[in-house]
Parts: sequence; structure tokens; C-alpha cells
Amino acid sequence: MGLQLPILLLLLCCVSGLPFYNGFYYSNRPNGRNLDNGYSKGIFNGLKLVVETPEETLFSHRGANVTLPCRYHYEPALASPRPVRIKWWKLSENGVPEQDVLVAIGLRQRTFGDYRGRVRLRQDRAREVSLEIWDLRLEDYGRYRCEVIDGLEDESGLVELELRALGGRCKADTGSALDLDSGQEVTGVVFPYQHPQGRYKFNFHEAQQACEEQDAVVASFEQLFRAWEEGLDWCNAGWLQDASVQYPVTQARRPCGGLGLAPGVRSYGPRHRRLHRYDVFCFAVALRGQVYYLEHPEKLTLAEAREACWEDGAQIAKVGQLFAAWKFSGLDRCDAGWLADGSARYPVAHPRSNCGALEPGVRSFGFPDPHSRKYGVYCYRPR
Repeated sequence: MGLQLPILLLLLCCVSGLPFYNGFYYSNRPNGRNLDNGYSKGIFNGLKLVVETPEETLFSHRGANVTLPCRYHYEPALASPRPVRIKWWKLSENGVPEQDVLVAIGLRQRTFGDYRGRVRLRQDRAREVSLEIWDLRLEDYGRYRCEVIDGLEDESGLVELELRALGGRCKADTGSALDLDSGQEVTGVVFPYQHPQGRYKFNFHEAQQACEEQDAVVASFEQLFRAWEEGLDWCNAGWLQDASVQYPVTQARRPCGGLGLAPGVRSYGPRHRRLHRYDVFCFAVALRGQVYYLEHPEKLTLAEAREACWEDGAQIAKVGQLFAAWKFSGLDRCDAGWLADGSARYPVAHPRSNCGALEPGVRSFGFPDPHSRKYGVYCYRPR
């Protein structure tokens, strides 16, 4: 019998399909992932691996630092620590693929992509594996998963992060652009954006770049739908984050789909990301800096406008920055000014008879001749 037991154990190790034995037996679960926020358990050898994340959504703002809480423990408690592997990733949403954020084993950590240099694992207490993110960006909002892996067992929890505005709120409308009722707190402002050469010039990848150049990101369907509920009415179709093309209509009219269709967000469905061309809906959140109209003794060309902002210790403002300042800081000025993309616009928070349409909004003069001296300039000074 003395030789039979070692031989039997040796044969068992070689049998195909049996898991590697590391001192624990694991329950036969398809996978150890919990798809909900809060409390997740995995049972092995009479022990429960429990991962805890907050059930409520976390709110922060662009440029801030935030901690996504995650802790784990065993039931019953273990007398000595066990080596585990930690993985954080951002879930797929609105057509954007999953993104690995951080992987850690012991004191070794590896970060990925745009998160490099901006994240670390916070381990201030025993079995704390929270994720710290510094200098939040527009694209950081969404759902993150914290996964704890112990041998063959893994459990995870979900943390949802939203970005909110910093400043106050104002009722908004841009005539043929936006009508946003801010009776409820919002996380950003959606605005339509068009190519300098006219309507329907962007493929999907160019639309992404255009929004980024204006200090914004391509809006999601949820953001556009929320904006439509708050009054956004725009008759040109634009790209959304999932590469679908849609447009919001609050007032049915003949040039905009006809009188027979009810108001709503109308969809062309998914389009070819490279071949098809449309406008784009961008999404911007509140700024950490200040947008202002530069008082100058004379009107400027576009090049002179850039130089004037630089001499004032600032930079020429971008379209997303102007929309955010108008929406969240109540920027109100009846003077048209150059912006970084070569367009000329002005923000109206308090409509009056000598300042365009009798509705709040950001008015646009399109993309004038850059050598024209008919406009001032809006500058942006970061804080």
C-alpha cells in the first residue's frame, strides 16, 4: 500500500481534464465573474472569495483624481495572506472595445494604453485593490471591472464612473442648434459639428479626430437621447460613438424628414466607418480653465487672433471649450470671435433683441475668410 498511493497520485496528475491541484478544490462554475455592482462570491474548498465594490455610481469631473473602490476577503477569514492577481479593465460600451487598464501581481503593476502614467493600484489596507486614476479625461467615463484571481478561482465587481460639470447651469438654445433645458443636473453638453468645407464631409475616423481637436469626444447615443429629451433639435445627421448615424428632431417639419413623422432621435443605423460621410455630434464637459472674449482695440485676422491670445498668456479657444463655458459658466457675449478651428461664433446666455435670435445658444458665422478683419477672438486660459 505504501507504493500504491504515490503511484495513484502520479497517475491522477496526468489525467486530462483534471485541474491543477494547489491545495484547494474549486466549485464547477462556468466562470467566476459577477456582472453586477456590489457583492460577489466564489466558493472553493468551503471558503468564499468575496469581492466588494460600491453599488452607487461615482461622480467626478475632468482633470480630477478619483479612486474606484474595490476590496476582497475570504469567508471564513484566512490566517495568512494568499497570492492573488488583480486585473482592472474598462468594459465595452457604445461600440468601443474593452480596454485593459492595470494588472498587478504582488508589488508588480503593469498599466496599458492611455492609462499609462495615470493609474495605480491603491493598497492602503489589507486586501484593498482600489484603482486610482489621475487627471481624468473625457473618455474615462464608463464601467470598470475589478477582478481578483486566486489560483483557478476569480471573482469581480463593477464600478461605474460618470463625469459631471463643475459650474452652474443655464437654460440653453442655439437656434438651429441646441435647446437644452437644464432643470436637472447634466454631465456635459452635446453639440453638432460640421467640416469647414460644409455638410457631410467626415467619415467616422475623421469625426473622432474633429471632436478631439475641439476638446470633446464623439457623443454616445445615450448622451444624444438625453440632449433630445432636453430640447436638442438638429436636422443634419451626425456620427455617434457606436458608428451609427442619427439626428434629433423636436419639431417635425418638411425639410427634416417630413411632417408625418413624430419627433424623436431618427437613425440611419450603422454606417461604414471609412466610406460614408456625415457631420458629427460631439460631447464636452465643464472646463478647469476660463474662456473669455479678449478686449482688443481692433478686429483681427485669424492669425492675429491666435497671436493676441498668446500675448495675453492664453490660447485661442476651441469649439468644445466655448460650448462648455456657455453651458456651465453662463458665458454671454454679443461679439463674434475667432475660434481655433477657424470658425467665428459667439455665446448668448441671456437673449436680447440686438443679439440674434431670442433664444439662448452659441451662434455661428461658419468659417469666414481667415484674412477677414470682422471678428474679435475668444481665448482660453487653463487653471
